[in-house]
Amino acid sequence: MEVIFRVSERILIACVKGDVDHHSAAPLRNTIDESMKAFGCSDLIMDFSGVEFMDSSGIGVVLGRYKRLAESGGSFYISGCSGHIERLLEMSGVFSLVPAAEDFENAVDLINGRQQMCMEV
Repeated sequence: MEVIFRVSERILIACVKGDVDHHSAAPLRNTIDESMKAFGCSDLIMDFSGVEFMDSSGIGVVLGRYKRLAESGGSFYISGCSGHIERLLEMSGVFSLVPAAEDFENAVDLINGRQQMCMEV
């Protein structure tokens, strides 16, 4: 598992690549928490566009970040989910707590109040 971080003002964007499972969950959690503190970020986007597999440990990482951000008043979005990851997060109830965005750029706009308008023609 690999995480590439981007920072946009107060938003930490964690682009996760690889499997999020029992072996990678604790390092992922710690790396995100340490990076949020180091960069002074109050909001988080977890981008799963590079994730092919996630188990319940990955769901735990997401829910733990949700709890921390809810307590501090920060925003949290998930973006870039494949069909498999999206179904897993939907079935586990994560999307009832953490909103999803198509990609991390869209999530940044949502956090900053610049929602992108979509129209079907």
